Amino acid sequence: MLLAQILAGVIFIAMFILIVLDKIERHYVTLACGLLTLIVVFGIVMHSPDAIMETLNVRSIFTVDFWYAASESSESSSGINWATIIFIAGMMVMVEGMAKAGFFRWLCMKLAKMVNYKPIRLFVAFMIMSSILAMFIDSITVILFLAAVTIELAKLLKFNPVPMILSEIFCANLGGSATMCGDPPNIIIGTSLGYSFSDFLTNTGVMAAVSLILIIVYFYAVFHKELKEAEAASNVDIRSMPDPKEAITNKKDFTISCLIFACAIVMLVTHAQTGLTVAFIGAVISVITLIASGSYAVTLLSKVDYKTLVFFIGLFMVVGGLEQTGILEIIAGYIGEASHGNLRLMVAIILWVSAIASAFVDNIPFAATMIPVIKSLAVSQGVSLETLAWALSMGTDIGGSGTPIGASANVVGTSVAARNGYLIGWGKYCKSAAPATIIVVAVSMVIIFVRYC
Repeated sequence: MLLAQILAGVIFIAMFILIVLDKIERHYVTLACGLLTLIVVFGIVMHSPDAIMETLNVRSIFTVDFWYAASESSESSSGINWATIIFIAGMMVMVEGMAKAGFFRWLCMKLAKMVNYKPIRLFVAFMIMSSILAMFIDSITVILFLAAVTIELAKLLKFNPVPMILSEIFCANLGGSATMCGDPPNIIIGTSLGYSFSDFLTNTGVMAAVSLILIIVYFYAVFHKELKEAEAASNVDIRSMPDPKEAITNKKDFTISCLIFACAIVMLVTHAQTGLTVAFIGAVISVITLIASGSYAVTLLSKVDYKTLVFFIGLFMVVGGLEQTGILEIIAGYIGEASHGNLRLMVAIILWVSAIASAFVDNIPFAATMIPVIKSLAVSQGVSLETLAWALSMGTDIGGSGTPIGASANVVGTSVAARNGYLIGWGKYCKSAAPATIIVVAVSMVIIFVRYC
């Protein structure tokens, strides 16, 4: 077993290093490391077909509980979390359908018109919209469209879009922490531990809501000079601005995509009561979107980010290697010893270590690795698993906001800005985002201490 533990650990560390170096596409890295885990660790060293089958976890897909259950606690956290894969794939299909219909561009232009194209109002409104959209839609998609529209408005209104883009990126990550479907780490945590959409909304959602108020004030204080200058220079004829309706490519498709989005939200909010699992919701939403797309369905399927799905599959296999060989239990034991069984100290360790790690490495593999760790901690130390889960969620979701490479939304937002001639370096990014990250993590810790400890 010692050799298996060493090999599983080496494969995991190698995977992390290769992901950080970003020389090879990350889905190739995780898939190769996942296959090495199955073949070398489980097959050659452990001679355990059972470990391979448990890690592949294919049998769970063919159980009734996978698609319909009173709660999702029956979902295995060992190996590939197929509920996460299916749900993310389904949401990808839905979002592509909404984008084709012009939903995101229409929403941005409509909101800009509602605030009379005033830079300060736009700044606050787009931060709020970024947070709300990211509660239901992948933050990458939110920033992709929001940053593009922000730059378009900046050119029309003649102001610097960088402060708005930086604040939008942060708020997208913050909004994603509020719900189960907002950020990939939350999807993994929810499906692995059996938490519902409402569980996240009433726990991490509260922390995100309180933090959002502080963050709006913070970013305004940081960028108030630029915003006031833009406001003073703003002298635009509203009648000359593009009509939001022009963003709608097809009224029928637009209406259908809005209805599908509404159905997805209703099903997610009520899935704990209806028993419909997120895997079922993701599958149904994707099928409905494809049927509604008609002849465009094949093109829609081709636009799905399969690389991300493969990345998840490989990642779950590697983490399964750590779990099957007992490494994660050892890590849990060390955290338990360091905290001396003190829940507050345990929360602080998980929250801040998650935040710091997620600022520099991908928060998705970190969250997937830590889930079995906090489960072991809850059992061995007799502490609340929920409390540890909310600490892990906020740490991984918010920590990624601290640097330009901490989360995918950061990379996308700064890339869109760079393509349009607005370079955002590490110094400029971290100067505003790093303090904001510390504020939210600190606020989250205080709320967890007061509410749960």
